[in-house]
Amino acid sequence: MKQRKLEMLLQKVEGFERPDITLEQYPTPATLAAEILHFAYMQGDLEGTVIDLGCGTGMLAIGAKLLGAEEVIGYDIDPGALMIACRNAEKLGVEVEFVCSPIDSIDKHADTILMNPPFGAQCKGNDRPFLKKALEIAGTIYSIHNCGSRSFIEKYIRPAIVTDTYSANFPIKRTFKFHKKDVEQIEVEVYRIKSGSHSN
Repeated sequence: MKQRKLEMLLQKVEGFERPDITLEQYPTPATLAAEILHFAYMQGDLEGTVIDLGCGTGMLAIGAKLLGAEEVIGYDIDPGALMIACRNAEKLGVEVEFVCSPIDSIDKHADTILMNPPFGAQCKGNDRPFLKKALEIAGTIYSIHNCGSRSFIEKYIRPAIVTDTYSANFPIKRTFKFHKKDVEQIEVEVYRIKSGSHSN
């Protein structure tokens, strides 16, 4: 499937009904999700088991399944978001397992992790439990972070390594009262990480 076709399909994914500021619930934009997923597909990283950590309403998980991942599981702590994720998967005709679980309780191993963790804008360090868990349970990780995070990430993930990174725009629609613009463009960085024992 071409990237543009994937993006068009992912635009049908509904976002959060009542986003929680403490969880930094911003949906991954369809354009960015399609970019990351297509890149992962071209690297051969969407084969076998794929986990979406903090999956929200299912954007990355559903996209991975659309691109042919064998088994896809989305984990999130918000049951309301997971109900929407199930609806989204049904609407797009894919089979994804969605599980309500805190990050530190997950023990399922995966070939690849996809995640858009909290950026830590509300609570510094909120992305760390996601990185820690991803390193424990998968050999390959795709993760979205605030621009300028590279030195922190490289230090935090050692002996795992960053194999690829690129900058991208992350449009955030007016969601919470403190947002002043209808759409705020944030520059983010997308990382592909390989754990120390899988450094290809």
